[in-house]
Amino acid sequence: MLETLLVRCCAPTLAGIKTGCLFRCPCPAGETLLPDICGWNRRLAGKGVCILPMDRSAGSVLVYVYRPALLDRDLACPAAAVLLRERGYAGDGTACLRQLRRHLAAGGAFPHEIGLFLGYPPEDVRGFLEHRTEGCRCVGWWRVYGNAEAALRLFARYDKCTALYAARHAAGVPLEKLTVAFPAGA
Repeated sequence: MLETLLVRCCAPTLAGIKTGCLFRCPCPAGETLLPDICGWNRRLAGKGVCILPMDRSAGSVLVYVYRPALLDRDLACPAAAVLLRERGYAGDGTACLRQLRRHLAAGGAFPHEIGLFLGYPPEDVRGFLEHRTEGCRCVGWWRVYGNAEAALRLFARYDKCTALYAARHAAGVPLEKLTVAFPAGA
């Protein structure tokens, strides 16, 4: 089941065109996804992909699939760094991820800055944090407050990638072969 969800929910990240994806995976009480996640991490690490369980609640686990090299690049962007500092984050991608996991585990308000960890443009993350749904120019993989044309092109690319990966996986191509190698320093 985890493999199918990884393909369906994370194809653009597996293809190396999106920093990260987030999805909920069913996990009944008393069960754990850790062995499956550890297995997939071993198989995909050489391709530059990491999988982290972020939070557990009511029979499911929030799973984050990401490319560390892209995350470090995205979070180093000045606009993203300012947004994160304003919300109490400090350090590199790994340190920020630890802080994000703590925010999720603490409950309370959902940390909408999570969009930065998914590759959303900082202007769109800030737009949502400040305006929620007002002033939104379009909606796709996220709410867009900045460049709607560029976002719509990117959404179409993500959708095409997801459809292609789902079809190839359904035809028997394993996840490891669908995942594009992306060196850590790239």
